[in-house]
Amino acid sequence: MTDRDWLLEYRRRLGEEGVSCSAPDPDTLAPVVRLSLAAQDWRRAAEMAAALGWRWAGIWGDPGPEDCLVRACLVHDDRRVLLETRVPWSEPVLDSHARCYPAADRMERHAQDLLGITFHDHPHGHRWTRHRAWREQDHPLAPDFPVHGHGPKRTPADTNYPFVRIQGSGVYEIPVGPVHAGIIEPGHFRFQAVGEEVLRLETRLGYVHKGIEKIAVGTEPAALARLAGRVSGDSTVVHAWAACQAMERATDHGVPARALHLRALLAERERIANHLGDIGAICNDVGFAFVHMQCARLREQWQRRNHELFGHRLLMDVVAPGGLACDLPADGIDTLRADHQVLRQDVEPIFAIVDDHPSLDDRLLGTGRLSREDARMLGCTGYVAKASGLSFDLRRDQPYPPYDRLRVTVPDLQEGDVASRVRVRMEEIHASLDLLDQLLDTLPPGEVASDLPRPAPDAQGIGLIEGWRGEIMTYVRFDQTGRIARFFPRDPSWFLWPALERLIHDNIVPDFPVCNKSVNGSYSGHDL
Repeated sequence: MTDRDWLLEYRRRLGEEGVSCSAPDPDTLAPVVRLSLAAQDWRRAAEMAAALGWRWAGIWGDPGPEDCLVRACLVHDDRRVLLETRVPWSEPVLDSHARCYPAADRMERHAQDLLGITFHDHPHGHRWTRHRAWREQDHPLAPDFPVHGHGPKRTPADTNYPFVRIQGSGVYEIPVGPVHAGIIEPGHFRFQAVGEEVLRLETRLGYVHKGIEKIAVGTEPAALARLAGRVSGDSTVVHAWAACQAMERATDHGVPARALHLRALLAERERIANHLGDIGAICNDVGFAFVHMQCARLREQWQRRNHELFGHRLLMDVVAPGGLACDLPADGIDTLRADHQVLRQDVEPIFAIVDDHPSLDDRLLGTGRLSREDARMLGCTGYVAKASGLSFDLRRDQPYPPYDRLRVTVPDLQEGDVASRVRVRMEEIHASLDLLDQLLDTLPPGEVASDLPRPAPDAQGIGLIEGWRGEIMTYVRFDQTGRIARFFPRDPSWFLWPALERLIHDNIVPDFPVCNKSVNGSYSGHDL
């Protein structure tokens, strides 16, 4: 079925349900298809998509003077559609998707807090992002709201958040955070337990809200790329790439082939570094420090090479609109080939220990199990989804250059436990090393940068990049002067945090650290 046939079929089904929809002119926002709905049909269109097994992938609003254009992304196989509707400021109310898509819960509340749109019949309508830093009538993404805000100098304590409580004999509550003993970012975890068994976990995030969506307004493309690289510091390459891809699609700009290959090389290096860190940290959380030390050693060597070849350990500010800020040095190919071979040799005995060691098996096998159904319902992607039988990967299933010319191997496990999430990481390291060799074998000559053309007024684009945590989706719209009018980066962590709440059920409290590390959602990537 072609894209046009698929679109017509979906529109036909919507029509049979009494839902009026139309394709905007132009009817594409590459690489997605747009459908405009009346506000009263908003939920019905989502209910039908949910019944068809589509994945809910995000929602954001684009505020204007008279109304707000609200868009929600749905994904099915290798196709995706944007449902869009306009909500007037005179009556900013829209039906919630959260009843049919639990994944929509917090992102709708984020839009409600920052834009002032009320999502009718939402199961949890209380604040999510704003905490108490703004007055009740303040909505920071409103066009007339100042970047610096005008709230109190000191934010009142967030003491009245309505955590759900379980009543019963022997049930007790454990509050953890938001400030933790390590160097991790702040997040509050509220446990309800009986003995050591966890009955319920509820997370409270938003403590590191940075105002990225507001700060982006009025910036130049190069500044936006730098800002995107700081959405989540451990995903700087892929967030910057998604933002640049969105801008390049908005301007219909072709990026030099060499730059695309090197972007992929950087993304795979970022994936390997983070997977090494996670494997070691998971093992350390159950008292197996040997693997932690070895993985830390390998990651350190890997990141030192990043600095040597590209100027930054975490590869910040290397990806830029139209290409890259720097090229791979002339001797870099030979250096990297040697590094790849050394890493393959070094991880083989380490991974063999992780894969079959009684003390690790005792703590990881069967712990923190997330079912395939729950992973799908919550919209998970990346290693969490792959460990639970959902092997979706943009690099293979909706490939973008240069992955459309590469062989991409994607892990597909079924158990959904901590051990499986570790195994996915190990398999992805091997797959990324193979991809890195393919990229070096096919690395084209030529330039690595080209000037982004001046965008047309209101030009817009969507970036879709497979990050190491999963699918990153970024929306960019330019204003009349060629500056940024709207920027929304959606990190996969929006869906990983609710998965953590689900998979900890019926586990014991001492297993929370390893379950948490096996998911490793980004606080910063979530707290825009």
